[in-house]
Amino acid sequence: MSKPELFIVESLKFEDEREKLYEGRIISEILALSGKTCEHYYIRTKRELKEILKTFSASKYRYLHLSCHGNANSMATTLDSIPFSELGPLMGPYLDRQRLFVSACSMTNAALAEAIMPDSGCYSILGPDQKIGFSDAAVLWASFYHVMFTTDSEAMKYDIIKAKAQEVSEMYRVKLTLIRHSKSSSKKYRLRTILPRKKSG
Repeated sequence: MSKPELFIVESLKFEDEREKLYEGRIISEILALSGKTCEHYYIRTKRELKEILKTFSASKYRYLHLSCHGNANSMATTLDSIPFSELGPLMGPYLDRQRLFVSACSMTNAALAEAIMPDSGCYSILGPDQKIGFSDAAVLWASFYHVMFTTDSEAMKYDIIKAKAQEVSEMYRVKLTLIRHSKSSSKKYRLRTILPRKKSG
């Protein structure tokens, strides 16, 4: 049986390491303060990603969080760039009935959905669809996970993810993309853009 816990995989540029911009580590430490179990692993290569995904599978954790750099077509580790055409087959076998959260600029989009969703059995993907600063990203994700686990510590339901994603989008003025598996869609997924509403006054 899977466990409703968070598994974080982080990879940064060397200059980010020097500045100690470890977003994933910060998220795990904040969640620990609220008593939530979380595993955090730091990697630098595509080869290490392959191995750590096996650890994720063995953990039986339900939620995978990628804290890394990326763009509209690829994910980056410290030393490697992984195009979505490679990332989909690499990650797909480990995402059946899991939820994926991506903290990487502009990476959560239709191209990522196309690479992962049709064949993996992944329930959903959530991440920013714009460039986002380190401090904003760390606080946004810590806030999101805190309210999600406070609402229900045993499960993440799609409607609650959508509602809480809207809340943090409003709070931090960040555009998010939420992708869900859909049996009724020919693409096998549906994509929703979550925008902060216009401020009144």
